[in-house]
Amino acid sequence: MAACRAEAPGSEQAWLEAAQAFIEETLCPPGKEPDVQLTQLVIDCVKTVWLPQGRNQGLTLPLSYSFVSVKDLRTHQRLPCCSHLSWSSTAYQAWAKEAGPRGVPLPRERLLLLGTLTDLSGDLEQECRNGSLYIRDNTGTLGCELIDLDLSWLGHLFLFPSWSYLPPAMKSSGEGHLELWGAPVPVFPLTISPGPLTPIPVLYPEMASHLLRHRSKHRNVQPNLAGELVRLSALVKSRKKAYFILSLGGSSSVGSHVSVIVQIPAQLVWHRALWPHKAYVLTELRASKLPGHRYRIWMTSPSSRLLPLKPECVRELELELEGAPLETNPQPLPILSNPQDNKGPDGLVRDSRLLSYTGTVTGTLNQPAGLYELDGQLGLCLAYQQFHGLRRVVRPGVRLELQDVHLLQSMGGGTRRPMLAPCLRGAVLLQGFSRLMPETQSSHRAPGASLYEQLVWEHQLGLPLYLWASKALEELACKLCPHVLRHHQFLQHSSPGNPSLGLQILAPTLEVLVPPGCPGRNTHSEILEEPHHCPLQKYARLQTPCSFPTLAALKEEGKCRAWASFDPKTLLPLPEASHLPSCQLNQRLAWSWLCLLPSAFHPAPVLLGILVASSRKGCLRLQDQSGSLPCLLLAKPSQPLTDPGLIGCLVRAERFQLIVERNVRSSFPSWKELSMTGFMQKKQARVYVQIFLADALILSVPRPVLHSATSSSPPQTEPSLPEGPHIGQSRLFLLSHKEALMKRNFCVPPGASSEVPKPTLSFLVLGSWLGGTQRKEGTGWGPPEPREGENSDQKVLLIFLSSSVRWFELLHPGQVYRLVVPGPPTPTLFKEGGSSCVSLRPPELAGCASCLTVQDEWTLELASSQDIPEVLGISRALPESSLTDLLSGNFTDSLVSFSAEILSHLWIKPGSSGATRRCVKLTVALETADCEFPPHLDIYIEDPHLPPPRGLLPGARVYFNQLEKKVSRSHNVYCCFRSSTCVQVLSFPPDTTISAPLPHIYLAELLQGEKAPFRATASCHVVSVFSLQLLWVCAHCTSICPQGRCTRQSPACPTQTSISQASIRLLVEDGTAEAVVTCRNHQVAAALGLCPSEWTSLLELVRGPGTVALQFTGPGAQPESSAKTDEPLTLFLWTLCTSFSVLRPIVLSFELEKKPSKIIPLEPPRLQRFQCGEFPFLTRVNPRIRLSCLSIQEPEHPSALGALVSSY
Repeated sequence: MAACRAEAPGSEQAWLEAAQAFIEETLCPPGKEPDVQLTQLVIDCVKTVWLPQGRNQGLTLPLSYSFVSVKDLRTHQRLPCCSHLSWSSTAYQAWAKEAGPRGVPLPRERLLLLGTLTDLSGDLEQECRNGSLYIRDNTGTLGCELIDLDLSWLGHLFLFPSWSYLPPAMKSSGEGHLELWGAPVPVFPLTISPGPLTPIPVLYPEMASHLLRHRSKHRNVQPNLAGELVRLSALVKSRKKAYFILSLGGSSSVGSHVSVIVQIPAQLVWHRALWPHKAYVLTELRASKLPGHRYRIWMTSPSSRLLPLKPECVRELELELEGAPLETNPQPLPILSNPQDNKGPDGLVRDSRLLSYTGTVTGTLNQPAGLYELDGQLGLCLAYQQFHGLRRVVRPGVRLELQDVHLLQSMGGGTRRPMLAPCLRGAVLLQGFSRLMPETQSSHRAPGASLYEQLVWEHQLGLPLYLWASKALEELACKLCPHVLRHHQFLQHSSPGNPSLGLQILAPTLEVLVPPGCPGRNTHSEILEEPHHCPLQKYARLQTPCSFPTLAALKEEGKCRAWASFDPKTLLPLPEASHLPSCQLNQRLAWSWLCLLPSAFHPAPVLLGILVASSRKGCLRLQDQSGSLPCLLLAKPSQPLTDPGLIGCLVRAERFQLIVERNVRSSFPSWKELSMTGFMQKKQARVYVQIFLADALILSVPRPVLHSATSSSPPQTEPSLPEGPHIGQSRLFLLSHKEALMKRNFCVPPGASSEVPKPTLSFLVLGSWLGGTQRKEGTGWGPPEPREGENSDQKVLLIFLSSSVRWFELLHPGQVYRLVVPGPPTPTLFKEGGSSCVSLRPPELAGCASCLTVQDEWTLELASSQDIPEVLGISRALPESSLTDLLSGNFTDSLVSFSAEILSHLWIKPGSSGATRRCVKLTVALETADCEFPPHLDIYIEDPHLPPPRGLLPGARVYFNQLEKKVSRSHNVYCCFRSSTCVQVLSFPPDTTISAPLPHIYLAELLQGEKAPFRATASCHVVSVFSLQLLWVCAHCTSICPQGRCTRQSPACPTQTSISQASIRLLVEDGTAEAVVTCRNHQVAAALGLCPSEWTSLLELVRGPGTVALQFTGPGAQPESSAKTDEPLTLFLWTLCTSFSVLRPIVLSFELEKKPSKIIPLEPPRLQRFQCGEFPFLTRVNPRIRLSCLSIQEPEHPSALGALVSSY
């Protein structure tokens, strides 16, 4: 800086002339003649300080130094600096080296600073003094800090030989300040006041304390009080009045003390001159009683003075006290106790420990929150004092003396180090300034100090919770600032009409942890009362309530947990997996999903982000600094998100589902290799969150909202801005149908580019105009214009493409929206033939009166009930097809709509299960009001609808609109996605899955048609075995494998892995009906009554021939076998199948072999002849029911089924 610097002073004369000009301008009283004596005194003062160093250089004047004024420092000095007139370069380098390797020392500037030391800021009146110190010259005033103040220095002109200057932070409205390292050198000699001619009569603390409590004729005297300073409180600013309280103790009685309150503005500066354990005299005190305080207290008067105690200058005043004491003796100073002494009965509540500590600040943890590191191992929290002046001084390198500070340990909440925290009773005294440059505070730490003060002073947070809240606000600022939110928007001071966004985010958690109705801090009682009580006195270990991870971290954690929990053996447990061929094995592993709830994390995460609509993918996302996370939102169950005004709001959710869909491409040869990860070629994960907005907190964010720094796209849409467009037009429409979001081909209008158009991501909306066009009038919309020549029910087709696909997730059938077009009104815009109409329309929607392409700058709003009074009676129920239309061969309308619960989600590869290309198969349970057991239906999703929409998860309820109904070759009804299909998730999968037991029925109930359950359990008896097949097949091609070798020749199989398969068909009855049950694979072992070791041995015997098949023509008949009937294995199986080990009572869980979606009519009852002795009988017999086995269990009480056995 070159403020008042002589240009290359080559001689002492030039330096002296520059000095004289500076002194006349900045130090001489304005409007008076130059004071030659003042100039000479200043130069002599400079010489005196400079002389020790000047002798070494042979100079009598510091020619390299220039004078600097207060104004020049504030205006031109942008970087921190220091100046030491009496130091040589070697001394400065040694001083700088002591700063250590972790910090940068203050750079040295050769500047001379002079000014008057005062406690008045500018020309303010006395009542505005607040205890601060300033340096003043003719150019201005600058705040300063001084370690050891002598009150006689105030109002005098000084040369400051050693000082450092710290300018305000960048983009800050504050002011810089000075740190005065050494004692200032007076320009004019200071007059030393002579001692009193006679000793001052004083009271010592014990007598002064008695005087306060007795009725006495001396009550009105203004005594002088002498004693040793045993306690100094913080400087408190309360109710527009500043004060501090000091306690003086006597030497005659240990613990005897008396308190004095100092609140005269001119005396507040005493706080900087007082030091514990030094003795002082306070003159002309008066007794007073503080509001809300029990005892009387001594108080200084305007004429009071603070003097050092010199025994030879005082004498003790003897008083005779009369009358009874008015109050009992106050308790003495508390004895420091161990923090474990006062635990509660459960050991959770602790008492902090009061102590004094001197240490050096070694780090800044959170400067606005008042959090620092002491001596590399302790934490320091200054938030429970009003440390505005101290905030600018405290930084690494500062040495502090802490008097009556609280020590808190093992607080939890993520805080591991012990913390020191002074309350209002304690004092923080400067013992040494820092020689380091201030840390470059990250931008999110600069503002927000007043917000942290609110947490302490208004919300009454204890230290453990305050430390957690401070850390949470810091994490939140990192998440949202500066590219998503401005720092001042997030950390602004909270007021009734303008609440702080940061505080609103923390409020739900704080409301749970902070008991309501906590009394505010009584500052007088906190300093004076015994026993001591303050927010730091008692504390409990805090369990971290929650965390606010970034969206990128949450997404990555979800992926890590999803792949860590991905275990093929868990997804395909034995014994089921041991019988699956390779294609089915890998198909079952191709898709899986994981739902992570907040309770799965510790601490539980809170989801937080700005809701944005993606103009590239057409989905909703939550966004913060780290990136974005797709989300699926519902207002509440069965109610979709329809309000575009929520875009740009901040969403805070404690309850949500983090969904990870896993897609795996694998080539496991068989179940034996499932533990070998080398057979997985590709892994992909789709991560998103599902939220009910009824469980979330929605906060409006000040505009403008900036887009993520990681996004290369322009700022996300901001529909329904509060101020709205200044000019524009709009029109209401009722949405009746929305088509799928997919890539489509659109006709090129005449005169367009000759390039071949590419498919464009888009969707179509069909609706009806409601009323005429409305124009903007102020902040609202004018009346609708008359519709001349338009039908009352005028249909419109809206095409959303390019950036307008961002509206896809917000548009739903049955809702009324307002289409807003900013800019000058165009009369024919919403009419047929307007400028934005598409000339060539999709043929299936040619019946629409108008067809508009929604432009990127157009916006949508959800219409209010006041806008649409004439359509309030319109039913907004979702159209659904009847169950008869769904499960019939009637194809008058092949497009069907229904609500259903998803039961399974399976990815099918080409070539497997007869599929010619990849697709997703959903099995759903239809929601029907008149059916106790909902029928099941398969839905197939193929390209270009892959990957399928988010939210199609087992357990979710979904509304499918305009699916195409088809019938397979096996006469099963199924549905497929088409371009007109729209999917709307109604509810998410439940957080906890409780498997409902299958209904227990009689077999005859299965003959009731649609009223029969698809899956059930029945207690029945095995009558006979129809067939049994055991075989070993190739896991790759499913060819027979005798001796474990595949029989396929051309081409030969790449693997020789074989798997066992089995099936058995049983005839069962329960006295009401008969059924043929098919059991497969591991179920055959249960049907045959074999234990696992017996079943394994049997399969090993079959490995040799490769296959064994038996056919039983009827009870007691000889079996037909694929092997020789006299072989031991065949004889064993025949004997086993006709024994009571198989023909026994069982509890059968099953499902119908004929799906409810199969449209073949039921076989009618047939006539059958029975012979009973000599008499034949002819009766109608119901057809045998065909069932597929799910499991076989042995009955708990076999005797209960004994009657079934005796009938055969």
